[in-house]
Amino acid sequence: GNMQLYSIIVTIDSRVRHELAADSVDESAAEEAAVLLVFCADVSRFSKWCAQRDTQPEYQNLMWYAHATADALRAAENAAVQAEAHGLGICFVDTVLRSADRLVELLSLPRGVVPTAVLAVGYPAEQPPVSDRLPMEAVVHYDRYNQFTSAEIDELWAERETSEQTLALLEHYGADNLARIFTDFRYPADDNMQYTKRYLATLRAQGFIDNEQ
Repeated sequence: GNMQLYSIIVTIDSRVRHELAADSVDESAAEEAAVLLVFCADVSRFSKWCAQRDTQPEYQNLMWYAHATADALRAAENAAVQAEAHGLGICFVDTVLRSADRLVELLSLPRGVVPTAVLAVGYPAEQPPVSDRLPMEAVVHYDRYNQFTSAEIDELWAERETSEQTLALLEHYGADNLARIFTDFRYPADDNMQYTKRYLATLRAQGFIDNEQ
């Protein structure tokens, strides 16, 4: 505990922000923000400290990637909450998994460090409506996981499927239902496999899987 296995890259250079925005679904949020915060899972700094104290750190592996990712995502969420508490606007930019390899190169990340979240921060030009969310009973389970029936799934998604936001999305994409927007347009199967291979290659290059120390 208390290893702080994360680092935050503050990006204010417009060229860097442009590169970070390139693979994002919401490119404008990334490119027009005052600053982008890139949260990285980082075992490099801790491993160097351990080595300099005559110990043998063994943290460049999948288990410690998970630990470091959890640290980085907690830091990202805390930063988002604090930013909004001070009147700033925030948007999590979905570029990390698509282009982790490019971010590693762009931000000069050493082995043992991978990007896990990008947070756009700035003063909002407008106050958009809160995104639709599933009801609490969809995400909170008691004592054990609730395997939803088909009827329960329909009920949990009913409000989102008929909301004004969803109707606007259906018109924009020309889709016949909300699920198809995700499976056919935003995150189709071929893209998922392509990005999975790229991300695994990045984890391998950064020493988190198939690592021989």
